[in-house]
Amino acid sequence: MYSSATSGTAQTRTALRPPNAAQGGRPGQGPAPRGADLRDPRALAGRGGLVGQLPARPTDPITARTGAERLLRGRHIDPSVDRVDPATLQTPAVRAAVANISRICPAFLPRQVLREGSQHILIAGTIGRAPVVAKCVAPQALRSEQHIQVVERFHHEVAVYRAFVRHRPPVRLPRLVAADHDRCVLVLERVPGRPASRERHPVNAPTPGEVRAVLGAVRTLNLWRPPTDVFGKPLDYQLEIARFHSVGQLTDRDAGDLRQLLHGVQHTPWQLCHGDALLGNMLLAPSGPVLLDWEQAGWYLPGYDLAVLWSVLSGDTAARRQISQLAQSGGTVARDAFLVNLVLVLMREIRLHDVPGAGEEQRIMIRRLYDDAALARRAVRAAVGTR
Repeated sequence: MYSSATSGTAQTRTALRPPNAAQGGRPGQGPAPRGADLRDPRALAGRGGLVGQLPARPTDPITARTGAERLLRGRHIDPSVDRVDPATLQTPAVRAAVANISRICPAFLPRQVLREGSQHILIAGTIGRAPVVAKCVAPQALRSEQHIQVVERFHHEVAVYRAFVRHRPPVRLPRLVAADHDRCVLVLERVPGRPASRERHPVNAPTPGEVRAVLGAVRTLNLWRPPTDVFGKPLDYQLEIARFHSVGQLTDRDAGDLRQLLHGVQHTPWQLCHGDALLGNMLLAPSGPVLLDWEQAGWYLPGYDLAVLWSVLSGDTAARRQISQLAQSGGTVARDAFLVNLVLVLMREIRLHDVPGAGEEQRIMIRRLYDDAALARRAVRAAVGTR
């Protein structure tokens, strides 16, 4: 949610130059293998290891204030919160957001605008001496054509945080301070740490130790079975396949292969996934990785979070190999579910980035995405051929 909180800069979606375009990976790593026989399960490790609402509660400002102060009493102020930026706090959208925040947290003192985007506004501040971050839906998002979807996702995130108060997950996340379901305001503790990456597709991947920590946190979440039905299933797989098929991103054979794999994994237990497990949504804190932005959290086929991480770590062959091994550790069914997830995630990334006017750096990244998608298609066909 506040991946830019530690730096005060907004996260961009601009693709960046790979560290070594000729080699397709980190310096010192060889080029991606070509022509591997994907019918051999061991060959599926090529290119870094590819394998084949809770009801809203009325909020009383006094109760919210005393509850927040009691929750956060004794916590130290993050020094970076003291950087007051008066100019950004005076824009109409930010003033409206601060007014909504003050309705549920009268003691909230805004300090810095972390992000003023087209959908959300993030404002760092304090309640008493405790650092917090407030997330609000931007006014322009409420006037856009996608306003219903934006509000529904925000309501879902509020419901998830409220569910986590009752059923504490086995991973670290910011604690809920206050929330206003109607005004789309969410106030959370501000966790000290730095983003695992500030880019969607990072040039410099995290260190091997950081990758292991991130994968460990994701897998711990995936294996958790919370006693609540608030999460739901955010992704309709059949609808996604049909959508990418209709716009030409999937051929008839691709769509048929995916539907065949999907039929074979329909009885496997689904996993609780973060749903948007980008490195920018993970803080590397002293206590370990902290997961942010839970708008897409829900039940998915096994391996969805792993597929998201695989798709953005194109410059880290070792990390992709680890992800591939984790995906295969659950057997053939888990591998097939991962492949279905991976193809759909890559189709989404291509549709997101392959737009007119892309610069040279972005075109390099787009070519990589197409190469990854071709590899994933071949792996899907190999998996279908072995069923």
